[in-house]
Amino acid sequence: MKFGLYSSIANPPRGEDLDRSIDQVIAEAQLAEASGFDSCFFGEHHQDKDGFLPSPLIVATAVAAHTRRLRVGTSVILLPLHHPVHVAEDVITLDLVSKGRVILGVGIGYQPSDFRAFGVPMEHRTAIFEESVEILRHCWTGEPFSFRGKHYTLRLADAFVATPSTNMKNTMGLVDTYTEAARGAGRPPEFVLMRDAWVARTRAEADAVYGPEVMAAYRYYWENRLAEFRDIKADAGFTLENLAPDRLILGDPETCVREFHRWKDATGADYFLLRLRHAHSGGPPHERIMEAIKLFGDRVLPYCK
Repeated sequence: MKFGLYSSIANPPRGEDLDRSIDQVIAEAQLAEASGFDSCFFGEHHQDKDGFLPSPLIVATAVAAHTRRLRVGTSVILLPLHHPVHVAEDVITLDLVSKGRVILGVGIGYQPSDFRAFGVPMEHRTAIFEESVEILRHCWTGEPFSFRGKHYTLRLADAFVATPSTNMKNTMGLVDTYTEAARGAGRPPEFVLMRDAWVARTRAEADAVYGPEVMAAYRYYWENRLAEFRDIKADAGFTLENLAPDRLILGDPETCVREFHRWKDATGADYFLLRLRHAHSGGPPHERIMEAIKLFGDRVLPYCK
């Protein structure tokens, strides 16, 4: 198995001291590299009051400049908000700066505020996304091409990334759908599972440190009626105890090792992207993230390779 980090860079409630957050994320990436992690990814949102940084490729470039082996990437660039030729050029530039360590992840987006910021009709996002992916592929062939603005049938990317809040049952359904489509397109299916995960000396410590942070994110998803949380009818069911099983990887090192192997066996995934830092709460604290990265490197990753 391979492991990466996903870092949400924000500083709630007002987005102050973001320069400190960036320094912390760079330090976390350097420790992750030293601890055996393979990659570090960054996302994109716009106009968030917590200061969520909107330019993941710039942050990835900063991390690449401070590391030597760690792969850097986006999860995800909101492709309908960008001209695809500009994205193609920026990614190639980062690929050169990082000496071939960049991984591009793109998505269609889900927050209306992201689209309002650029005057892009949200209902057009799928069509724009499909055309943009086609243009990206043309840009990287090294051959001249013309594009007439037609809506293409999307050919799936080289890998499928499952979001961290998706439970195992729904993840397996998505994996089955992707596998069928990838094989139909003549591509070998590859899976990357993004997981909300935390390792500590005990499960109680993991719950205390990480529980409030991940639950702040899940409450945001629940209030915005994301598909994973629509069936939760009231606050009574909205607890870490109810949401953690078959969703979070949480606990002592031995438990985390067992859970990674269980998810791998169930889904076929051999790449896990761990979301330790959360934008909605701004935590856990940097010092605790560093402790978790070190513990993952010492007591989890060696038993999952």
